[in-house]
Amino acid sequence: MNSRTKMKVPSLTMVALLFFAIFVAFQIQLSALFSMIFSSSSSSSSQLSLTLSLSSNHSATSTDQLPPERECSEIKLATQISCDRTSNRYDLCNISGPTVVDPTSATFYVMGPTRSNNPKIVEKIKPYPRKFDYDMMPQITEVTLISGPKGPKCKAHHNMPALVFSAGGYTGNFFHDFNDGFIPLFITVNTIFPNDQDFVIVLSEGPYWWRIKYGDLLNTFSKHPIIYLRNETETHCFPSAHIGLISHGFMTINNTLLPNSKTYLHFRDAIHEAYGNQHSQISSPENPTRRPQLIFVVRTGAIGRVIVNQREVVQVMEEIGFDVVVLEPKLNASLHESYTLVSSSHAMIGVHGAGLMHSIFLRPGSVFMQIVPKGMEWAAETFFGRLGKGLKLEYMEYHIEAKESSLAEKYGKDSLMLRNPIALQKGGWPIELMDIYLKEQNVKLDLVRYRGYLEEAYKKAYKFMHKE
Repeated sequence: MNSRTKMKVPSLTMVALLFFAIFVAFQIQLSALFSMIFSSSSSSSSQLSLTLSLSSNHSATSTDQLPPERECSEIKLATQISCDRTSNRYDLCNISGPTVVDPTSATFYVMGPTRSNNPKIVEKIKPYPRKFDYDMMPQITEVTLISGPKGPKCKAHHNMPALVFSAGGYTGNFFHDFNDGFIPLFITVNTIFPNDQDFVIVLSEGPYWWRIKYGDLLNTFSKHPIIYLRNETETHCFPSAHIGLISHGFMTINNTLLPNSKTYLHFRDAIHEAYGNQHSQISSPENPTRRPQLIFVVRTGAIGRVIVNQREVVQVMEEIGFDVVVLEPKLNASLHESYTLVSSSHAMIGVHGAGLMHSIFLRPGSVFMQIVPKGMEWAAETFFGRLGKGLKLEYMEYHIEAKESSLAEKYGKDSLMLRNPIALQKGGWPIELMDIYLKEQNVKLDLVRYRGYLEEAYKKAYKFMHKE
């Protein structure tokens, strides 16, 4: 009896130990199972939260849930297009990745992963730096930027970015060719490509002659053939694209806004590179009969601002000591010839008008006198005053008196239109008022009064001539 009892004790102990071991093992497995469940639940919750967040950003274009890697691709595509519309003068857009342009519709497509339900991002821009001009801007062709849908297949490949702008608008007016064209182009190139990076010029529109007339100047910015979308039928692709031109204001180059701090003098260097003639003939300084050469810019046959006593004015100029060359600008004039003539001269004089844009060919230190008709005070200073000072010219202004304006005959010399044009213009610059001052007004210079200004100009020109 005792021996049997002793035999059972070890068996009960072993059974108890076995059950305890099983219980411990079960607890360990159960803990691991719960850990996996909660971890999976947390991951799913995070993934769901991310998916909902991304879906809410694109809910207007797609209701399908996409894999995370596809969502990231879409976000990248969307951010490749960016536009700055904060200026009242220009818009500027950028495609920061590969793009292909369909010239038939002036549309740039972002190249990248495509899918039928990708969100469609569309931006439109008129790449002409007169955003404030409500009369002209409706005539400028829009350029469209799209990401999302698959674009056309690329036919012509370029390994440098595109700079896209319009040569439409007021192109053909020599002043506007620079104010709305080449000066903003200079600013934009030195803002986006300040270290002389290579790029291709793409014109969204513009007259064919423009590329021919200004071809040498355009080559100072880019040596590559210009792509004119209106003449193209095949697609072109670029590693990136910049659309629009930056303007600092009327006839303004603000070097503090440029990464490389370039000025008007650097712009003139580009003009000299395009049109400078090393063999241009300038009279020897040792010639005792040498006289300062004066370019007299006239508007014969123009509508408004004609100097009606032009012959008498030239006579006084010659009496004072100038060799006078009368320049009547023509649309088809050779810029090489114009540059050679003006850059070898010592002074330029003319009434306010587009022809005075030739002053950009003058050498720093030359004399530049602007004859300012009534009502043109602000425009004279803002346009050619800034140019003259930016080029370090000896800039002068001759403001005509009421009796020297042909408007005195029609409105009376004591009328507000002649006595205080600035006050009359405070309410704005409507086209009716502008036409009176620009198109109806001619000038008859008071030769006695004007002679004093000419004598001062001669002294400065003579001094500059002997510094050459």
